Amino acid sequence: MSDLRPHGSGKTGEVTLDADATLIVPMDGELPVTDRPTLRLAALKVPPPRRDTPSLPRSLPLTGHSRATLTLLTGLHAGRLMAVEGTSVVIGRAADANLVVDETGVSRHHARIARTPTGGFYVEDLASTNGTFVGAERVGLSLLERGDLLQLGPSLRVRFAIVDSVEETLYRHLYESSVRDPLTHVFNRRYLADRLFEEIARARRSDSDLAVLMIDLDSLKTVNDSFGHLTGDRALCAVASRIMRVLRVEDVLGRYGGDEFVVLAVGPDHTAAEQLAERVRRAVEGLDMSAEGHRVRLTTSIGVASLAELAEGVEPVTGLLAMADSRMYGAKTSGKNKVCAAFATPKASPALSR
Repeated sequence: MSDLRPHGSGKTGEVTLDADATLIVPMDGELPVTDRPTLRLAALKVPPPRRDTPSLPRSLPLTGHSRATLTLLTGLHAGRLMAVEGTSVVIGRAADANLVVDETGVSRHHARIARTPTGGFYVEDLASTNGTFVGAERVGLSLLERGDLLQLGPSLRVRFAIVDSVEETLYRHLYESSVRDPLTHVFNRRYLADRLFEEIARARRSDSDLAVLMIDLDSLKTVNDSFGHLTGDRALCAVASRIMRVLRVEDVLGRYGGDEFVVLAVGPDHTAAEQLAERVRRAVEGLDMSAEGHRVRLTTSIGVASLAELAEGVEPVTGLLAMADSRMYGAKTSGKNKVCAAFATPKASPALSR
């Protein structure tokens, strides 16, 4: 490394440029403001800036290929992106909100994102309990700029942005990849655990019920051994698709393990949940599949547990999963291709310890 000493007379504050227009900084610290030299573009041999590329304005109008979006940055659905369609989007915990976020401290109708008459966007607090913030400032009504960070209540953070179609597709793909099983495209185990916690809280607030169906494929190992794992993977996808057909819109299906699925049945009592499990069992049993000219038949053993059954003081997430899992094993040991919903005392769950 060359010695960064000033050229010339060596007096303090004297700065010169060497042949390649490199600025030489004095060794004795920063120059006083009054002694700083004025450098000319001509001396630096730098061409004048081009004027044919204007800088972008801070706020861009929407075009046919860009849309205003809201991205959840925290909470259960972190990463989820929603386009601001129509005239406005209401965010809150209520079922009729456009963007439903069941987060602590968020009001039923918390805030509204809407267009201005000139095509911009603004956020309006809807008399929420814990306030709406743009950056660090609590607002009642505020214009939005692209990239603004909103906070609803104590912890929910949302980013407002204007993105083109390529960005929007990428963000949606990234979110789906984070919550979906890559093989069957149903929800993954991590999402299921978070969603179960959310649904339990919702059920207790509304004094409703919630059931868990633990579903195990009875003979997938035989399919894998006989025809290979690729055939087994295809069978898993077919089963997941068939289960989805018999579920209600509000029910949630996820892959829990290698050959296990879980359904979160929102709202029905224990009897109705048992009937739903029986519909799932019959649907899978009725699948017509073949491999290498041989008929492939898959059946399921299903355990059902409901929130109303849990004893007081039992941790609800692990308690529901353990009860449903033990009943599923009861269905398998009693002959398979059955629904079990009536064990009074669930045993320790092997699935949770594997």
